[in-house]
Amino acid sequence: MLKDNIVLIGMPGVGKSTVGVILAKVLGYQFVDADLLIQQQEGRLLCDIIAQEGTEGFIQVENRVNASIEAKHAIIATGGSVVYGAEAMEHLRRIGTVIYLKVPYSVLKKRLADIQGRGVVLKEGQNLYDLYLERTPLYEKYADVEISEAGLDIEQTVDQIVEKLKFHE
Repeated sequence: MLKDNIVLIGMPGVGKSTVGVILAKVLGYQFVDADLLIQQQEGRLLCDIIAQEGTEGFIQVENRVNASIEAKHAIIATGGSVVYGAEAMEHLRRIGTVIYLKVPYSVLKKRLADIQGRGVVLKEGQNLYDLYLERTPLYEKYADVEISEAGLDIEQTVDQIVEKLKFHE
């Protein structure tokens, strides 16, 4: 049975927001960007929340906001660190089908040349590869559906999601 919403998870730079907007148009759904919701509710930018509250503080804020999302017929694009919040992930799994968008590390590395400027949650001394290794098992744990974007453009990724959802109903 297809749940009411579709939740996109994955590393920063995989295109959750971009794919989400197009997918919403294709399916006639609303689009919810969880990172923008956090910024609206907090009244500050993600990078400012991270700077002021630290990594753990940001994860708590992100967990709280994501756990309170109420949506109907929506594509919900989450921040890459959403998988650190157990309450948020349980809530999102309840209200939606969770789709993990994955790309090979080599592609991520190219896309995220400026990782600091993107408000990516990195712990002290952690680099992108460490983050990739740490988060991949979490994305796999929570995903109902996995989409490998290797060699696909945005439209092909959207087509793959639509195809997979047909079989997931």
